[in-house]
Amino acid sequence: MEGILWKWTNYWNGWQTRWFILDNGILSYYKSQEEVNQGCKGSVKVSVCQINVNQIDSTRMDLVIPGQQHMYLRAPSPQDRQKWLVALGSAKACVDSKGDSKGFEDPNSLGHKKSELRLYCDLLMQQVHAVKSAANTEGGPEVQTLEDASSLLSATCDTFIRTLEDIMKLTSGPTPPMAAPYEMPVPNLAMPKNGSSKSQVNIKTPRQSLIRSVSQENR
Repeated sequence: MEGILWKWTNYWNGWQTRWFILDNGILSYYKSQEEVNQGCKGSVKVSVCQINVNQIDSTRMDLVIPGQQHMYLRAPSPQDRQKWLVALGSAKACVDSKGDSKGFEDPNSLGHKKSELRLYCDLLMQQVHAVKSAANTEGGPEVQTLEDASSLLSATCDTFIRTLEDIMKLTSGPTPPMAAPYEMPVPNLAMPKNGSSKSQVNIKTPRQSLIRSVSQENR
């Protein structure tokens, strides 16, 4: 994904437009689209960033590497911000983290995944509201707006589910071993000797036991 975003530079120059390109899990920015061939002005690995959504400014999003770097960005519109957030979130979920992320928080840690999940929850709420607004427009639903919002919602749901599955794997402990099945003890019955028709074990039937008990009471 690529396009124009406003980047906060400093208090002297304020917000300045930059051309951003998200490719292979790396977000790079250039002074303009025409100057892409001259090299990027900076870049950041998405997998080691926390993506923060501003609750007041619907166009702003911040990329933060704790204790290292902050990148404050603004999109041209709330819809553009949602597209960028989905693309950045998908890049975080799909990138194959290797040894080049040493020194940063593990992108596969439970805390990092929880931070991503909160981001996707916020996105889902916003996108569901956008779908409902497009469907309930006076004069009939706005078909194109509804299709765009539904497409973004579907992509966010997929990323949300992948992140939730990662959290479940991190929080699930080892499977306890299965208990051995209980076996009933087998009585040790003596078999009759050869040539003998009587068994060494005298087994009484319930009827015989009852008759004997009655006879004993009558004595």
